[in-house]
Amino acid sequence: MAYEVEPPKYVRLAQTLQRRIEDGTYAPGTRVPSENQLVQAFGMSRPTVVRALELLKRDGWLESRQGYGTIVRGRPEVVEQKDWRGREALERDESQGAGRLVEVGHVPVPARVASALGLPKRAEVLMRRFLVEEDGEAVELVSSYFPAGLVEGTELGSGEPLNGSPREHLEARRKVRFDHVTERVSARLPEALEAELLDLPDGVPVLSVLVIACDASGRALQVADVLLPADRQELEDTYRLG
Repeated sequence: MAYEVEPPKYVRLAQTLQRRIEDGTYAPGTRVPSENQLVQAFGMSRPTVVRALELLKRDGWLESRQGYGTIVRGRPEVVEQKDWRGREALERDESQGAGRLVEVGHVPVPARVASALGLPKRAEVLMRRFLVEEDGEAVELVSSYFPAGLVEGTELGSGEPLNGSPREHLEARRKVRFDHVTERVSARLPEALEAELLDLPDGVPVLSVLVIACDASGRALQVADVLLPADRQELEDTYRLG
């Protein structure tokens, strides 16, 4: 059984632009429409358009050329088939992302995270909680958990947004390398603070995408619990008959 969670607006826009590159609407070597043109064409805000373009640049579909604008590169030689949401949770630049850091501190590890990190119950972990906002609306709550011993000598315990992502910070400071990701999708009722931050009415569940990022040996370096308001998502189930 495969579940698909509707991605946020900037990801949907990036996917639309990617399809236009693949079908030749935007040919390699040509300029993509300007930010203003995309804002008008798709009825989305400028920050949403900028994030979509940055995502495509990062994945090799587009490139910026000084004095010429944003150019289509075409299909990258290798396109990583990774979940957009999980990758974004791991690679979000806290100082540039649309949203705000709402909580940082050492907390008892939640049961759903303890097994993923390979930690005993009641162990202490560092949590960084980031609220993602889009057009003034809370769309995701990302709680990232790190083993306490792994964050020593880093700035992950700081209450200020990082310049870059926690993943980049860990790789630079602790000389570790993220290798692969496993994701687990489930549904649950939010805790009181989670419901408040996401502005959810009583009784509305959340979808939880548990993103488990490991090194090549399989050791979990970071677990991100990405919460999505269930009343604003769509699920699709695909299965074979017979």
